[in-house]
Amino acid sequence: MRYVILGTAGHIDHGKSSLVKALTGIDPDRLKEEKERGITIDIGFADLAYPDDDLTVGIVDVPGHEKLISNMLAGAGGIDMVLMVIAADEGIMPQSREHLAICDLLNIQSGLIAITKADLVEKEWLSLVADEISSFVKGTFLEHAPIVPVSSRTGDNLDLLKKEIRELALTITPKTSGGLFRLPIDRVFTLKGFGTVVTGTAVSGTISVDAPLDILPCGVTTKVRGLHSHGKAITKAYAGQRVAINLQGVDKDDLRRGDVAVAPSSFTPTKTLDLSLDLLKDVPPLKNRGLVHFYTGTSETVARVILYEHEELKAGEHCFCQFRLQDPVIAMAGDRYIIRRFSPLQTLGGGEVLDPTPGRRRRKDGIEDLIIYRTGQLGQKIELKIQKAGLTGISVPALTGWINADRPAMQQVLKILEQTGALIRHEDILIHVHAFDLINSRVQELLRAFHKEHPLKPGMVKEEVRAHLNMDTKLFNFLISSLKDVIVDKDLIRLKAFTVALSGAAEAHKAKILELLTKGEFQPPAKQEMAETLKMDQKQITDILTILAKERSVVRINESVYLSAAAYERMISLLRTFFLKKSELTVAEFRDLLNTSRKFALPFLEHLDAAKVTLRLGDARKFLLKG
Repeated sequence: MRYVILGTAGHIDHGKSSLVKALTGIDPDRLKEEKERGITIDIGFADLAYPDDDLTVGIVDVPGHEKLISNMLAGAGGIDMVLMVIAADEGIMPQSREHLAICDLLNIQSGLIAITKADLVEKEWLSLVADEISSFVKGTFLEHAPIVPVSSRTGDNLDLLKKEIRELALTITPKTSGGLFRLPIDRVFTLKGFGTVVTGTAVSGTISVDAPLDILPCGVTTKVRGLHSHGKAITKAYAGQRVAINLQGVDKDDLRRGDVAVAPSSFTPTKTLDLSLDLLKDVPPLKNRGLVHFYTGTSETVARVILYEHEELKAGEHCFCQFRLQDPVIAMAGDRYIIRRFSPLQTLGGGEVLDPTPGRRRRKDGIEDLIIYRTGQLGQKIELKIQKAGLTGISVPALTGWINADRPAMQQVLKILEQTGALIRHEDILIHVHAFDLINSRVQELLRAFHKEHPLKPGMVKEEVRAHLNMDTKLFNFLISSLKDVIVDKDLIRLKAFTVALSGAAEAHKAKILELLTKGEFQPPAKQEMAETLKMDQKQITDILTILAKERSVVRINESVYLSAAAYERMISLLRTFFLKKSELTVAEFRDLLNTSRKFALPFLEHLDAAKVTLRLGDARKFLLKG
């Protein structure tokens, strides 16, 4: 089944809703006030089926009043083709022009024109109106669109209009079902016995009954309880369909128009976007840091405009810019948007979202990246986004939720980038090879500085290096072992070319420290005592002890206490002899065995327990070494 969304456009009281009802038998005006006043206030819905072609055209009917443009925009975001409605007795009016401009800014490329109320005018007048319309749409996407005079009252030419709608709909490229599911919500209501229901046009992906669902940016996590499309219960919904979703366990008051129902764990609400912007002709200039009303999907908020390389944008001009929003929205690269003047309300322009999650940048920075985001191929855009993620990389779900593209196409791009060496992948984290080179450079720089400051230390603690780079732990551990000219030794990192090189004075201190420990045997001097005796800094003592421990000339008992290797071996030998005669050893017996004090006996035993030489059982120890 093919699904295409047709949106109406046109001035108030030009007969849009009456035409929809005449075509489909469905009255899109559902509100009591609409029926009482005879005007469309909010968006309405209907559908036109073509069974022989397995085609359903969903119709979104929008209000025509200038004060209801925000409601019109809520319905215009997901349409594939437009039906421009112009009344024969009035001709082209202000909202005819504004609606056409909006459709053009939304990059709608297909449509047709209906001249309504054709029964109210003479044929000659009808011909003049048609000529006027042809001039009006010249140079727009409707320039070659069919123009069909119709009468909703008499039924004249309705079959012809249906035929034209069918032929145009069959040429529309369907929305992608290969992307992540996304449905901007245009209605929220409750049904007795069902609970909360949201409706909208699915702009990408698929969704099934019982599937998990996030509602953003409000942050609601839920599940699909039921699905309806075009009046029928379904088990699976596809991109391009008008869909009603019955949500599980959600209060109606928690949701609103402008929220988006999305596949879980891939979308991030944003309040900052980089965009391309085109101003309409005959509108006031837009100043840098000015405020505008911003519309994308079904959401509406206020934005401050930061113009790149401009202080002011004039009518008909184009530029790149950043919008800083008052409220968060869900947007993807490739989405279209509209802006309206802050006050008085007037449609100013619109364009394309280039990066919904931009990094920090100054106004006068180069815009080469934005040019690629606007005109580049999918592979160029994805590689650039990964590159700009820097040392932190970007997750595959985050990248998938960043750009409006088919997942199979994205996976193919990522595969090619991996094969060509442009990116490195660890689990679901992607990092660009330039970032990897930068990590290598920064780590070597860090280590060179560290080795210069601490020539006696065998390396820098790995966690300190990671903290300097501010990288994800898993990604850092994966990449660090691949770095050039860097050695990872347990929890230490050093340059491959680095070796601990003691000066003549340090070698002499090393010998004196070993002498003090050998002389002290089982009552060794603590680090502080050695520092005072040798008139050295404790830091120097620690560095030399670390070298001695690595050489296995001494054994580290704890932070303060070290034993010479000879004393340690003698301690083990004494324990072996003791345990030949007895099965258990008390602290007092161990103290007497070594002819030392309890002050040393306790840390020695704790070390032996940790080294699995002894096993503590209450107040006694057992010997674990064999042979």
